[in-house]
Amino acid sequence: MKKYINIAFLYGIAAIACGVFYREFTKFNGFTGKTTLAFTHLHLFVLGTFLFLILAMFSQLTDVETQKNFAWFLRLYNIGLPFMVLMLFVRGIPQVLGIELSRGATSAISGIAGIAHIIMTIAIVLLFMALRKSRSLSKQA
Repeated sequence: MKKYINIAFLYGIAAIACGVFYREFTKFNGFTGKTTLAFTHLHLFVLGTFLFLILAMFSQLTDVETQKNFAWFLRLYNIGLPFMVLMLFVRGIPQVLGIELSRGATSAISGIAGIAHIIMTIAIVLLFMALRKSRSLSKQA
């Protein structure tokens, strides 16, 4: 349980830092439009902090941690989420600075972000498979 609370804490710190960066970076550059930087804060809070706090509770109620799929979920998820947020930065910073990206660069960013989403999707499927196989600890006692 402590491991998942620590992961949630790290994602929470990253979410706060991203929120501050978004606010200050756009303010410093006088940017008032829409940018993908706004989503970094939310992605890290919901998909990072909240998910791992919920998993901390599940780890106390079930044996989900013993499932092979859960170990794979942890690895993939903790690769996919930061990767996804990084791509939000790669797209958002040029938006704020008014840098027009080439068609190739835009396609590359979209492709890499797509890979991150695929990794996240696989991780979520693995999580549900592990949860479905897990047993309640109260039934085992």
